[in-house]
Amino acid sequence: MKDSPITSFIKKYFLHFNALTLSEAAKAYKHHIQNDGKMMVTLAGAMSTAELGKILSEMIRKDQIHIISCTGANLEEDLLNLIAHSHYKKIPNYRDLTPDEEKNFLKKGYYRVTDTCIPEEQAFKKLQKHILKIWTRAKKKSERYFPHEYIYQLLLENILKPYYDIDSENSWVLAAAKKNIPLIVPGWEDSTIGNIFASYCMKKLFQPFLVKNGIEYMIYLAKWYQKESIRHKIGFFQIGGGISGDFPICVVPMLSQDIGFHSTPFWSYFCQISDSTTSYGSYSGAIPNEKITWGKLDKDTPKFIIESDATIVAPLIFAYILNM
Repeated sequence: MKDSPITSFIKKYFLHFNALTLSEAAKAYKHHIQNDGKMMVTLAGAMSTAELGKILSEMIRKDQIHIISCTGANLEEDLLNLIAHSHYKKIPNYRDLTPDEEKNFLKKGYYRVTDTCIPEEQAFKKLQKHILKIWTRAKKKSERYFPHEYIYQLLLENILKPYYDIDSENSWVLAAAKKNIPLIVPGWEDSTIGNIFASYCMKKLFQPFLVKNGIEYMIYLAKWYQKESIRHKIGFFQIGGGISGDFPICVVPMLSQDIGFHSTPFWSYFCQISDSTTSYGSYSGAIPNEKITWGKLDKDTPKFIIESDATIVAPLIFAYILNM
């Protein structure tokens, strides 16, 4: 197959330093998948609001991603973008905003994420209204689900379809729901919708038990890893730092060290796009070799860390893999 313009560009010009690491990481990712490997992708930061879904959804559709761990914010913000994008405000001069200007956004019902303001009424309130109905239905049926499973129900039952405000092909959560790929959402309760659910529990409308929790997510992930690693090598592609990456990578030492399944295979590929600094004691900034000491990676695992902006690096790597 002939190389796409992006693939050719990377091969020709990305020859040193972070650029070379990007090229090698993309090549190794592609090799991993071509050799019947599976890949976990983790999403930190505000990747959904950064519209990474435009290419991430295609990676999901083309079977280049098999499981995702994301923050609660990334889970909900992909949907908010799906149903309210035309109501968003772009703030190109966000670095120059005064506290008074920031306060004015709050008064007008806009929540800022770097250069983008998400509207409360058209986005959060709309999603809240419909997720409340899904939670209430589960309560009446004495059922309970993971956070992402409630979202999958919203999407697969076309409840949000009348509100779609972008091409639905650009929603990575919708693509994941259609494929029914596993999602891990550790710390979901710190998201806006998680906060709303907590408020309903405090008002005695629901019990916390209605939403499956982080321990159950770890067990769910462990069972998936045990099953899939029998037939496939499992890779780990980490976008950013934080809980979306820290939580799932621990499943390997948990299985091997804490349960005693010593034959559990290590993660077979590791790449992280990071802007964290190792010298500050940041786990998110730790070089991959440190993960050998924790029983997460082996000494021969292909390892890459690209110290750059994920909104630049991730689309380039994904375009290389897809040969776009």
